[in-house]
Amino acid sequence: MLRDKKLFLLDIDGTVCKGEQLIGGTREFLADLKDSGGQFVFITNNATKSISDYIKSFQKLGIPSDYSNFITASYATVQYLKQHHSGELIYVLGTRSFLRELKRSGIRVTTDWEDEGITCVLVSYDNQLTYEKLADTCRILMNPKVDYLATNPDFVCPVEFGYVPDCGSICEMLEHAVKRMPYFIGKPETAMVEFALRQNRFTREETLVVGDRLYTDILCGHNAGVETALVLTGEATAEEAEEAEFPPDYIFPSIAELYRKWKE
Repeated sequence: MLRDKKLFLLDIDGTVCKGEQLIGGTREFLADLKDSGGQFVFITNNATKSISDYIKSFQKLGIPSDYSNFITASYATVQYLKQHHSGELIYVLGTRSFLRELKRSGIRVTTDWEDEGITCVLVSYDNQLTYEKLADTCRILMNPKVDYLATNPDFVCPVEFGYVPDCGSICEMLEHAVKRMPYFIGKPETAMVEFALRQNRFTREETLVVGDRLYTDILCGHNAGVETALVLTGEATAEEAEEAEFPPDYIFPSIAELYRKWKE
């Protein structure tokens, strides 16, 4: 039952925010959830911001938070690289903020395709993307011995005016040139959900994954054995949800309607 949910694992873009604008009902819902003894954790495939960046952004929006409220694709990527590519040199196509976060976490990174010893290419959303970056990435990926990773498979990122291409779209463009697709680390892989469950005292039955995308958010919850709720303020439509192989357990027009139903 929806009213029994205590731990809400929330996507950000298209679910509680559009660009820098908060979607109506979010602030009231999260405050009430905390007051009732529950918890919220944002699990986002957006790798352009660090957790400290998100804390500052949500503070400006009137939502108090700390590091326990965020698990990002950047964090999941760092954990994956430490486990599978420890000490290796990683070529990164991504934003300067993403590069700084990787470096702070002890990952050896480069943006120079000519550096010797590159063992892996890592692609992320990049709002500073250039054709030169794409060409350099192709140069490296022509070597089949170089591993290929990406932070997330999302095709688009919702913004105030609509959508812009996300990491999945960049990878599809590269595929036409190099005939390779990466291993995606973020949702729908379950690492972020599992980490949130380990960090909090709630059961899977008390947990709900909330998002706007069927192929990342909803599939992630399904893969993790957690119930899911789709909100229609982002990418997916109700018609697409009805036809999905793994449909959500709940569908709401927005986070405000989810909040109203949870309160009943």
